[in-house]
Amino acid sequence: MSPAAPARPRQVTLAGWLIMGGSAVVVFSAFERVSGLRSLESQEAVADFLSEPPGEGLGLSVDQVLDLIRLLSLVAAACATAAAILGFWVLQRSKGARLGLTLLAPPLLLTGIATGGLVSSLVAAAAVMLWLQPARSWFEGRPPPEAPAAPAAPPPPQTVAWPAEEPGPAPPVAPRPGRPPAVVWACVLTWACCALVVFGLGATVLVLLVAPDLLFDELHRQNPDLAAQGLSDSEIRAASFATAGLFLPWCLAAVGFAVQAFRRVAWGRRGLLISAGVAGGVSLLGMFASAIMVLPFVAAVVTVALLSRPEVGAWFRDRP
Repeated sequence: MSPAAPARPRQVTLAGWLIMGGSAVVVFSAFERVSGLRSLESQEAVADFLSEPPGEGLGLSVDQVLDLIRLLSLVAAACATAAAILGFWVLQRSKGARLGLTLLAPPLLLTGIATGGLVSSLVAAAAVMLWLQPARSWFEGRPPPEAPAAPAAPPPPQTVAWPAEEPGPAPPVAPRPGRPPAVVWACVLTWACCALVVFGLGATVLVLLVAPDLLFDELHRQNPDLAAQGLSDSEIRAASFATAGLFLPWCLAAVGFAVQAFRRVAWGRRGLLISAGVAGGVSLLGMFASAIMVLPFVAAVVTVALLSRPEVGAWFRDRP
């Protein structure tokens, strides 16, 4: 009778679902990009790119650039479709699927630039996770290597006070439980997402304060109908400052919650759970306006799922 196969690590489960979900987003983004290539807005954007460095030195026409973007988008969609299928088989412990994802990661990373590049990079990173421990041992059918046990404390010095008394054996020293990987991933994901938001909003506020004309000229170039839609420059400025005033403190608070959760402080975990849950709800509503909001929604759901793991709750409860 063959021994039972080791349980699938959470790392593999997370990587598999990230690959399948991220690949679906890449396919959707690729076809959305292809469908809008012949629009006047896309042609003007490409023309502006070719009229300034470094685009003017490429020696390409607008039609050639559009054809190149279409080709890259279609290749990215094909790679992402194959990656989504292989992501399912990775969860079934298929070594061939893991190898296929490894081969697809570089072309998906390169061609994904045509669809934004962020989600394709996430899929490629998830494929790399499949080669790290404990995933590597699971694919080989072996249990993961055990962490080295904490050294036992030296026994106390023995002193004989009375002949009838004999010192008993030293009590065993229980190793201190290490930080669960789910806590590490949740904190890293929070810090990465908050850094992107803080950088983006901070740059917007800085441009509005230093050179607002540059920002408004670009907005009107991309959408000449802003004035017809009833959006004046002052209203856009006020909305930008209001958004920054709301989300910048929120991101800084989430970073603080993640730091405390990483340090095994219970209220940090609770605060991070609440923050991620609210962010998921806001992102879900924002998906009706922009498909890009699926990214923070997925990040928030993954963070809540990681922090809700039983071993994470036990780690916080058993704090010495």
